Amino acid sequence: MNWKEILKWFYPGMRVKRWGLSAVLSTILFGFSILLLIGKKWVGLVYDAISSWPGYYYLVAGFSFLLGIVGLVWSVARLANSITAVISPVSESTSNMIWKNRLLSKGERVVAVGGGTGLSVLLKGLKKHTSNLTAIVTVMDDGGSSGRLREEMNMLPPGDIRNCLIALADDESQMSKVFQHRFRSGAELGGHSLGNLIIAGMEQIEGGFDRAIEETSNLLSIRGRVVPSTLKNTHIVARLEDGKLVTGESNLSTYPGRIREIKLAEQAPPYSEALKAINEAEIIILGPGSLFTSIIPNLLVDELAFTIQKARAKKYYVTNIMIEPGETDGMSASDHLDMLDSYIDASKLDFVVVNNGNVDSIVLDRYVSEGSGLVQPDLKPDNNYGVSVIEDDLIDLVELEGKNTVKHDHERLAKLILSSSR
Repeated sequence: MNWKEILKWFYPGMRVKRWGLSAVLSTILFGFSILLLIGKKWVGLVYDAISSWPGYYYLVAGFSFLLGIVGLVWSVARLANSITAVISPVSESTSNMIWKNRLLSKGERVVAVGGGTGLSVLLKGLKKHTSNLTAIVTVMDDGGSSGRLREEMNMLPPGDIRNCLIALADDESQMSKVFQHRFRSGAELGGHSLGNLIIAGMEQIEGGFDRAIEETSNLLSIRGRVVPSTLKNTHIVARLEDGKLVTGESNLSTYPGRIREIKLAEQAPPYSEALKAINEAEIIILGPGSLFTSIIPNLLVDELAFTIQKARAKKYYVTNIMIEPGETDGMSASDHLDMLDSYIDASKLDFVVVNNGNVDSIVLDRYVSEGSGLVQPDLKPDNNYGVSVIEDDLIDLVELEGKNTVKHDHERLAKLILSSSR
């Protein structure tokens, strides 16, 4: 503990000074009681001994006072650090932790709606500015590890939930290694994500998917909350332009052609905590994420779209950067907004956030060869919905599975949204 760390305890807004003052006053009272117990005679002897040296009287008094204050602050700080080292998974000074948590607790109340990796990218940026953060996540995935658990254990798919929990974790890098680990062998375990298995285990222990999320959130010490849009175990059904019906999220990319309409196989009641978060929000963000498999499925849940429309919050839609083969082929930013309007009144939105940056030619060529490409930023200020268009270079390249992958720059995106809402 150095002087800089001690001084941080006196930063405004940490709610530490009041307790420090209380400790000082309590110490003074304790000392006064000791003097009364010692008695006038012995106190007088000490006083006479010191006062007999006039040159040192005030020096001794001042030095004793200063040493007592410094010792008290240092001892309390060390005690707090010792406790924090045991209960916190993150190696961080107590003063920094208190300051950060107090500051984040005063941040805007933000609700982010979506799923997949797009939403988790946004959450990484938002958690640095506010802890009043709720991610409302789709639970319609039926592929990979999530699909297997869904079929074998009759549970909701945990994959998108897992990604959002990791994104909001205090120690994100370490927790990501653990929760994203996939078993590479074994007839039963091969292909499963460890995080998915932990959530599945938590559901059996706690007796409910929502309680499993809460307990896993505590385990990861996340900033904010992650909630499902519904607890109903249902699937999405897509109608293609040729009239063909495709059931299940995992099957969409295998059928060529544009999607005309998305619906749910069964009616899905909303999760009450999701509606509560929307009603209390100051900012609501749709996306980024797959339009048909991450964003719209949430809007198909009963009451969710209507509740978002009537909410008093500032509302944003973040378009994807890249086209998704088999889902949004040839769709520009305005096409995305037109499709979204079929499920929620787009005129109720305040802003649409669009990327206008370019991707490195080598990376772009690879995407084009895979049937993808940049979503064209063609939304005009005088668009049909009267929403404000925010354009910026939001491109970030992240190495995934040995190749550069285009993602939103989470820090820039979060700052862009929060600054425009004020």
